Amino acid sequence: MSIAPVVVTGVHMDLTDALKDTVCAKVERLMRHNPRIIRVHVELVYNRSRDHSREFAAQIRLELAGPDIVVREESEDLYKSIDILIDKVDRQLRRRHRLEKEKRNHPKPTDLGDLGRAA
Repeated sequence: MSIAPVVVTGVHMDLTDALKDTVCAKVERLMRHNPRIIRVHVELVYNRSRDHSREFAAQIRLELAGPDIVVREESEDLYKSIDILIDKVDRQLRRRHRLEKEKRNHPKPTDLGDLGRAA
């Protein structure tokens, strides 16, 4: 299993080693559903606003074969945002894997119309 590079950036905040380590540890959990993840971009944002319930935001972009997965979560605590974000992405990866497996195991019959009938 290859480890995808994890890029962690901070917007309007300084990233500490503890934040980077937390994000990297949480992202490793995602690798068990899809080991072919190419790259992971995590953006941690501090929003100065009067609404403290959405003060911190975390956004992730998973680059993999097919369409990328982009998820954003906002809350009053940065670590809480990271936890909820990883849970959301984990659910999306499991769903995507399940649907790919269903498609692979149960292909739909092809309707050929008039071409499939003998003359």
